Amino acid sequence: MDKLEELKEPVMIVEIFKTNVQKESEKDYIIAVLQSQFTDYKINFDLEDCDKILRVEGIDIQCDNIMDYVHCLGFTCVRLD
Repeated sequence: MDKLEELKEPVMIVEIFKTNVQKESEKDYIIAVLQSQFTDYKINFDLEDCDKILRVEGIDIQCDNIMDYVHCLGFTCVRLD
């Protein structure tokens, strides 16, 4: 690895997921669970969007794990490209 690569900052990535979350209380619960598992991620929802968007920002986002957690909580969660 050369000196230039060592100085590069990690790149923040944003992943967008379609969910079936409807209520503010559901949103708050999911965020709390995800935030406890993925402490370095910035997580939020847009429930006004027709796809009930879950937005995750971070470095090296573990999309499969996020979807698994949301599924285990009883909700659908599909990554959008």
